[in-house]
Amino acid sequence: MQTKKLITCLLILAALTGCASDMDQLKQQIAEVRARPGGRIEPLREIKPYEAFVYNVSNMRSPFVPSAPALADVASALRPDIKRSREFLEQFPLDTLRMVGTLELQGRKFGLVQGKDGLVHRVLPGNYLGQNDGRITSISASKIALIQIVPDGLGGYIERPAALPLAE
Repeated sequence: MQTKKLITCLLILAALTGCASDMDQLKQQIAEVRARPGGRIEPLREIKPYEAFVYNVSNMRSPFVPSAPALADVASALRPDIKRSREFLEQFPLDTLRMVGTLELQGRKFGLVQGKDGLVHRVLPGNYLGQNDGRITSISASKIALIQIVPDGLGGYIERPAALPLAE
């Protein structure tokens, strides 16, 4: 225990001997720094006065509130006929059906449509195709024209023309 005290005292004495050296050199360096000419400090930039922005559109719609969609008049709106019995080709999406030709019997022009099942079906104007209530309006040698009833995104429906071209 006494050796620890002796070693601690010796270390403290060694540290204090470094503090007892002459301070003249430090004082001389401080005097040299103070004697140097001072550097030029650039003046501050002119500060522009703050102009407050006034938001004067309180009578307009808030951009943070979702806009209410203009809902269609339900009484007069176009709707698919849900009471109508579905035809066989309405179970397939329109893009999976192919027009493979036409056929004319007794003055009536039929369209030949191949379904997803691979079978060829005869269709007439007034028949329905595809899953969007697509009613056939005309049949030509190059295409079958139809009108689909699709949702408009606002709670109503719109008519959209579509065509089934002759497959090559």
